[in-house]
Amino acid sequence: MMMFPELFQVFMLGLFLFPPVFFIYKKAGLHPGWSALVFLPVFGMLLIFLQLALTPWPGRRDKLEHRP
Repeated sequence: MMMFPELFQVFMLGLFLFPPVFFIYKKAGLHPGWSALVFLPVFGMLLIFLQLALTPWPGRRDKLEHRP
């Protein structure tokens, strides 16, 4: 029965991290639904960091194309 407090901690941490990650995805032009990955223990934040670091941001793409 020790698993319940750990799941509760993961859920509370996810609730704390969800809004900032949601707005980062929204501002980057990516689908903000991906921010739900914060509720996956350990691998969720790793996947979020990898996705934000390695995928081109649609919101940034048009600014780079119109450079003089």
